[in-house]
Amino acid sequence: MRVNRARRNGATRLPLRASPLSLVHRVKATVKAVSCWYCDLKIYALNEPLFRFGRKHASIFKLWFSIGTGFGLTALVGVTSIIIWQLFISSDPRLSNLFGSLLFGFSPSLRISLSDAGYLFISTLVSVFVHEFGHAIALASEGIQLEYIAVFLAVLFPGALVAFDYDLLLALPRLTALRVYCAGIWHNAVFCALCGLLLFLQPVILFPFYIHAESPLVLDVASPLSEFLSPGDAIVSLDGAGIHGVQDWMDMTALLDKKILKNSSDFHHFRGFGAVDRRKGYCVPNALLEDSKNVQLAKNQTVCPYDFTEFVKIHCFDPSNSVNVVDEDGDLGRRENVLCLNAKDIVNLEKCDGRGKVMKNGSRCMCSEDESCLSPVQFPGLMWVEITYSRPHSTECLQFKSSLLDSNTSSDAVEQTCGGTFVFVGDVISMAHSVQLTEYQPRWGFFIGKYIPNKLEKSLICTLHVSLALLLLNSLPVYFLDGESILEVALSHFTSLSSRKRRKVHQICVVGGTFISVLAFSRILFINVF
Repeated sequence: MRVNRARRNGATRLPLRASPLSLVHRVKATVKAVSCWYCDLKIYALNEPLFRFGRKHASIFKLWFSIGTGFGLTALVGVTSIIIWQLFISSDPRLSNLFGSLLFGFSPSLRISLSDAGYLFISTLVSVFVHEFGHAIALASEGIQLEYIAVFLAVLFPGALVAFDYDLLLALPRLTALRVYCAGIWHNAVFCALCGLLLFLQPVILFPFYIHAESPLVLDVASPLSEFLSPGDAIVSLDGAGIHGVQDWMDMTALLDKKILKNSSDFHHFRGFGAVDRRKGYCVPNALLEDSKNVQLAKNQTVCPYDFTEFVKIHCFDPSNSVNVVDEDGDLGRRENVLCLNAKDIVNLEKCDGRGKVMKNGSRCMCSEDESCLSPVQFPGLMWVEITYSRPHSTECLQFKSSLLDSNTSSDAVEQTCGGTFVFVGDVISMAHSVQLTEYQPRWGFFIGKYIPNKLEKSLICTLHVSLALLLLNSLPVYFLDGESILEVALSHFTSLSSRKRRKVHQICVVGGTFISVLAFSRILFINVF
């Protein structure tokens, strides 16, 4: 990404030089330059307002950008040292993953959605504007008039630059030049902090309009949960565990998947069956068992008809042990003991696994005499999970709640009308990613309002990472970026080297910095993509 570069004067390698051709058009507000791979928009109307603003508060801005100078020099040394450490001293992939997450906010991939591209484009424009605004105000505070501000699009990458009379900057002290060159990355750093603060305070800011972290709200749903959930539903619990946020939802599904995979090594004990979680049982009436579907046999495996699930009778036992392989007859593995039942008929029955009844002698799986305690058989990729949801803003629920003011309806009736519980049998990881959730529920049932917190949060996160990427990239001694000019002025101000030696050291540092930066970021991309 190219920022802060205009035409240079002779052999001098400093940015922000105005092109002489641009002076012909100074009377115009904007000028467009277009080619097959590059187009820009030069803006002159902001020159005077920015200059007056900078000069009016010059003393405050000089102090502000002096702090930025310290930050910029520290960033130049620190980021370069970390890159060198990561490449040549420590090959720990965790450091590359950290840089990848800092730069991109996600694992970079060859596939990117249209909406993600839109967020990235707008975030880049905003971050580059903040960067160039820092340079422009720093110049104005030092009494240097801008020539123009340009916004450009090179191929598909947006950028911006400010142009000014470089000879005026040469006449000022070197610390003044450092304040100007460090202003961009300093503003990016402050902008990152501002985005982080807004993300942290977002629940408080949106509190008058949204309920936060009560139950995640469904924004969009695809297969396999599309037949159970609809946009606007709130997920209350997963397998009996309360769900209060998006991270709870992802963590719980990962835990369930890990549990069934951990038990996969014991499948041979079940003679073709999967694992049976003894903490998940239902008191099924014996009359329902008599009507259960017969087990179909195929290649020595137990297969139930479509929409039916394998169940086995479980025995009363110590609840500290999570897997039971012995039923009342002493052999769970016998196919004739497997029953095929419809999950819809089972999910609302009384529990016999410690989640419901607790009977005499401390037993947690006792049912009545005309009931049997059954547990579903679970396979890797075919997990049995209960999902409880609510529909607080549905028309039926709102009408039902309004009718409660004049009646003594039970809470169970409210739960059945405003939500319910269903069973999902399948891959829980695919299930978890089939819904788009938000932690914010609108206090009023406006459908469009459900999307605002998520879009705001995603915009802030994307802008934070793009601004941080600009900060890191411009802190490196790389050709055409701010780090090159910061290094040159720093060598001139802090060393006593001759002009010739200083140019040679600067050239070596910039060539080396460009090489290791390209190498480091290529390695980060390779690790995160492949």
